[in-house]
Amino acid sequence: MARTNTTRDMTQGSPLKLVLGFSLPLLGGFLFQQLYSFVDTAIVGRYLGHISLAAVGSTGSLNFLINGFCTGICSGFAIPIAQAFGAKDETELRRFVMHSVYLCAAISIAMGLLTGLLSPVLLQAMDTPAEMLDQAVAYIRPIFFAIPITVLYNMCAGIMRSLGDSRTPVVAIAIAALMNIVLDIVFILVFHLGVAGAAYATVISQLASGLWCLLIIRKNFTMLRMQPDDMRIRPPFIRRLLNMGIPFGLQYSITAIGSITVTAAVNGLGTIAVAGVTAAGKLSMFFATVFDALAATMATFAGQNVGARRLSRIHQGLKSASVVGCIYCVIAFVVILFFGQGMVGMFVNADDPAIVEEVLAKAHQFLIVNSALYIPLLFVNIVRFSIQGLGYTKVAMVAGVMEMIGRAAVAMLLVPVFGFDAAVWANPAAWLLADAFLFPCYFSAMKKLRIRMYPAGTTVEAEV
Repeated sequence: MARTNTTRDMTQGSPLKLVLGFSLPLLGGFLFQQLYSFVDTAIVGRYLGHISLAAVGSTGSLNFLINGFCTGICSGFAIPIAQAFGAKDETELRRFVMHSVYLCAAISIAMGLLTGLLSPVLLQAMDTPAEMLDQAVAYIRPIFFAIPITVLYNMCAGIMRSLGDSRTPVVAIAIAALMNIVLDIVFILVFHLGVAGAAYATVISQLASGLWCLLIIRKNFTMLRMQPDDMRIRPPFIRRLLNMGIPFGLQYSITAIGSITVTAAVNGLGTIAVAGVTAAGKLSMFFATVFDALAATMATFAGQNVGARRLSRIHQGLKSASVVGCIYCVIAFVVILFFGQGMVGMFVNADDPAIVEEVLAKAHQFLIVNSALYIPLLFVNIVRFSIQGLGYTKVAMVAGVMEMIGRAAVAMLLVPVFGFDAAVWANPAAWLLADAFLFPCYFSAMKKLRIRMYPAGTTVEAEV
């Protein structure tokens, strides 16, 4: 297979070096992606007030439900692409990419129209407080209508990562993040568009990142230049991609359903509680980018090595990711413990200092409890994405069900009794329950693959 300096073969070399080398650029990309939310939240919270901040925050779980499904589909579609790359089959690689384009276009357009039109109904169903409903709709509706734009970036980034290129998407998202900062200031502070201005800034910035990735793919990835026969629709490719992508997308959405139950429960505690969770959630997502980067790395690492029939390397890669991640978890907890409340202060502003103090106190409580259990979150990410890289996306989807059960149980049973003190435990409960399911599934999936690839009487030495 012809290779360029933009691709990376993860079937050879030190797993630790590959994990670090691949995940660090990914981390940069995820950090820039979080900059979107950081800038939106900081400007909205400080210049539009805590009601506007709560309105934007109240859309988070719903946004995760819808856009998470689309993002998950893109990630699932990338798995057969990574496996074809690892197997060095260029024809199959091109055809999986072409069919991914067809499916992403159809799904994203349908989702964008449906959710954009129904956004007020969906927010009302989540018991969004009346005083922030209009602002919540004004923020989330443009983002939903622009789902095809979001999918464009995620599809292109997923394709490049499958081929071992984790750097190019970082450049695209960096450009978008800087553009987002400028547009946020212009739309909110100059044109006074309110929370809708933050949404417009995000959409335009995402369009820039998606177009940049598309341009780089067309220019640099010569192996993806389609032949006329590659463009013919083939049902087996459609089925394979949907079998990978739909469970991946549903996993995100199922997880989000649990988050929605928590959001609805917190909504019932008032705008101060919502603002506290919103501010803490944004900062927590920033710290969690390391887990996202390691997870995406393991999906590509596992996918390529399955294609190359080198199963022992997957164990080695997972161990390397675990060591790196656990060291980071300890550092993150210490930082949040001593500096978390000051850091979350950048998102909060109000005329009444007592309100600010209460919001910050709730945000810091949320951060300390969650960061103390970051190691279970680490394993939720890297083990689940390893399983998905192996091709068992339906099994990994059940982990999303476990997370949903954990969050929903806390939201429905404990929050009504113990209030905010219980709400902060919703995420840790979800992570622990998911891990209890994921670890046995990982070892079972590896065993099944080994039996399938190396039936009794055949040697496995060739994979080492």
